[in-house]
Amino acid sequence: MDYQTLTFDVTDGLAVITLNRPDKMNALTTQMRAEIEHAFTEGGKQARCVVITGAGRAFCSGQDLGDGGTAAAMDLERTLRDEYAPMLRAITNCPVPTIAAVNGAAAGAGANLALATDVVFATESSYFLQAFTRIGLIPDAGGTYTLPRQMGMAKAMGAALFADKISARQADDWGMIWEAVPDASFDAHWRAKAAQLANGPTAAYAAAKTAIRESWDNSFEDQLSLEAREQGKCGQSRDFKEGVIAFMQKRPAAFEGR
Repeated sequence: MDYQTLTFDVTDGLAVITLNRPDKMNALTTQMRAEIEHAFTEGGKQARCVVITGAGRAFCSGQDLGDGGTAAAMDLERTLRDEYAPMLRAITNCPVPTIAAVNGAAAGAGANLALATDVVFATESSYFLQAFTRIGLIPDAGGTYTLPRQMGMAKAMGAALFADKISARQADDWGMIWEAVPDASFDAHWRAKAAQLANGPTAAYAAAKTAIRESWDNSFEDQLSLEAREQGKCGQSRDFKEGVIAFMQKRPAAFEGR
């Protein structure tokens, strides 16, 4: 695909997607959603970790209300079903670890785009905003699913109803994201953590993602069975053998990934 709204780079097993509409605070358009979907699909095939971040002063300000005409003319149900849902599935179904490196404002669907990834890092100056009720809407782009699971019911309900800004530090303290990072060290920090995942045991990461996500719908007994099944697969991998040998030899493991 010839990307127009983002850049896509794969180096040393790490795919970096950079939303690239800085003049519009990386607001989401029909084209951008299709490109994000494609980039995560390709990243899952070509890399061992995929990162999404934003160019300029924002991560993503949410839906571009001027995309394709006036906001009042938008068919929101169709847009969510046919454009947002495929993009979000590409992120959540990505077989390798995914990271959102939130470098500024993450508002509306932009906030929930970030929260759809496995791990979120954010600059301390960043914020998250469920802005939907400000224009008479409900959280979408998966927000009603991810928010209560990551923040708990009370915080999720307040975020949805009041539409207040949530600072990166608050988001960190509330369990909404993995880590708020000082702005000055942000780029080096997320790149180092992404490189760690890109050099890690890819199959084990995929199994961990599956097990953790399916736990919400499983009974305890079902989850124990799932753990045993996935661990059995991991135990037969070359990465497991290498990990044990490296541990015994007191050296870093050289995982092969897929």
